[in-house]
Amino acid sequence: MTQISGKVASSDRFKSPFSRGQSRQKQQKSLSDRFVDVMIVIAIIAVVVVVLYPLWFIIIASFSDQTKVSSGQVTIWPQGFTLAGYLRVFQDTRIWTGYRNTIIYTVLGTALNLVVTLPAAFALSRVEFKPRRLLLFLFTFTMYFAGGLIPNYLLFKQLGLLNSMWVFILPGAVSVWNLIIARSFFETSIPEDLHDAAQIDGLSLIGYFMRVVIPLSSAIIAVIGLYYFVGHWNDYFTGLIYIRDDSMQPLQNVLQSILLANQTNQMGSGNGGQNVMQQQQIADQIKYGVILVSTLPLLVIYPFLQKYFNKGVMIGAVKG
Repeated sequence: MTQISGKVASSDRFKSPFSRGQSRQKQQKSLSDRFVDVMIVIAIIAVVVVVLYPLWFIIIASFSDQTKVSSGQVTIWPQGFTLAGYLRVFQDTRIWTGYRNTIIYTVLGTALNLVVTLPAAFALSRVEFKPRRLLLFLFTFTMYFAGGLIPNYLLFKQLGLLNSMWVFILPGAVSVWNLIIARSFFETSIPEDLHDAAQIDGLSLIGYFMRVVIPLSSAIIAVIGLYYFVGHWNDYFTGLIYIRDDSMQPLQNVLQSILLANQTNQMGSGNGGQNVMQQQQIADQIKYGVILVSTLPLLVIYPFLQKYFNKGVMIGAVKG
């Protein structure tokens, strides 16, 4: 036993000053910085609660009796569980048409965006492509100067895009911001040595892009794909201005028309105070249900893309 303790003591004696300093720092942190660590954790929890509670309140309010919601009884859990708001929303057959249209516009639009943006960004990232600076300037110019609403309406009318699904897809085929992010990713994150190796193997530039660059760009594809997907899903202005056929309206415009129709019924419901209060409660139920119906698909998709989202934004934006 004495022999073992002597070996331990000798090993401690021959430890470097750096390792002994590290152990002392760990002891000091565990003793003196514990309060700071606790305060940081409390601050993070407070921020998470502040961000998530409004969403949680909408969820529980949509399943609660609106009388208890308006009286302030609903805070953490649903009170007077009911599905009346969702039943009123889904009883309108237009909402299924709106869902179908939005899914079609979003899937086709996002696919076209990726097909156009990725090759364009790759071309602008190549040094041997001489006009790239001029083209990038022309792309960037459109971010600050546009024709305006009336010229766009006249242009879409002449192109035959009004009251057509293509008005949701073709005009926004390229987002300059996403193009710049993808270009920065290709310039900074794809080694040029891979291109040299691909040339030795006999690959053309298109083959190099399809077989090497695209498989290595899953992060940036997920990022700009999510950007495009959210943009198409939340597109409200296009349907409001350029679509007159109700069967072509996306989900956001259908939900807005449901809310407006309910508010109109509330205003013309009569002079009785009790009746007006009931109509207001129905309107609130529909409002909470509409918010969840329109945002639920995005809430479901985002967690699967979060790791790519964080990685792709940092690589494409910070290094660029």
